[in-house]
Amino acid sequence: MVKKIEDARKAARRAQESTYEGLCTVYEYRSTKDPDTKITHEEEISVIENQPCKLSFEKLNAVVQTETAAVIAQGLKLFLAPEIHINGGSKIVVTQNGVTGEYSASGEPAIYPTHQEIMLELFKGWA
Repeated sequence: MVKKIEDARKAARRAQESTYEGLCTVYEYRSTKDPDTKITHEEEISVIENQPCKLSFEKLNAVVQTETAAVIAQGLKLFLAPEIHINGGSKIVVTQNGVTGEYSASGEPAIYPTHQEIMLELFKGWA
């Protein structure tokens, strides 16, 4: 019975990953020390590169009222392998269908045996 469940999960993961149309690169803002000058400075460092993923767009029913107009809210969700770890505050650059966007995670990921889902928001800069 356990073997059947394991086989079903492997098949489900293959099916999920077959929908991945994009690639993402994850950056973190870290302190680095120059080996020559011994001066520490902050810089953007790539920690994951060209990770297969899928960026999903969903229109939320909520309408957000701004000072000038009402705007329809849109949700962004990133699907990727469950073993990938992305720290909070990281910048996630996704290229899908010839379009590249910069995002950051807006919450804890939902992790499943076949994939994980991370809600994203537009990257506004390093905190």
